[in-house]
Amino acid sequence: MMSPRSAPLLRPTTTLLALRPVIAGQPAAIPTPTTVADFQHLVLRPLLKLQHALLLAVVADFAADYRLPLATADATQTGRVLAELLTRNTRLRATVVGLVMGHFTTEELAFYRQHRAELNRRLLDLAHQRVMSNGW
Repeated sequence: MMSPRSAPLLRPTTTLLALRPVIAGQPAAIPTPTTVADFQHLVLRPLLKLQHALLLAVVADFAADYRLPLATADATQTGRVLAELLTRNTRLRATVVGLVMGHFTTEELAFYRQHRAELNRRLLDLAHQRVMSNGW
């Protein structure tokens, strides 16, 4: 019997890549990015753009669940509160990572598994920037 880690993972690569929005000034997706920086720009950024509305809804729900005073806070305080929420709340972090990971191709998932810590850090930084640039 194969363990879940050694079982072949079959993902609909063409369909997953077709879902991704094009980001101006950025080359089209390549089959397998070879560096963490390439992965960030060619995979994470388009996927966060694809999931933008869902990301904002998830963060708003977590903020409401924790009764964070975002509506009455100034921009500096809001940024600090959101940064703390995205860095310390493990449930939110896992949810944000899952929003993006679910759209990885087989090759991207293999690369992600090798560089998980660094890619999660970059992904959460990008997510924070996206949330903050939305006017919060």
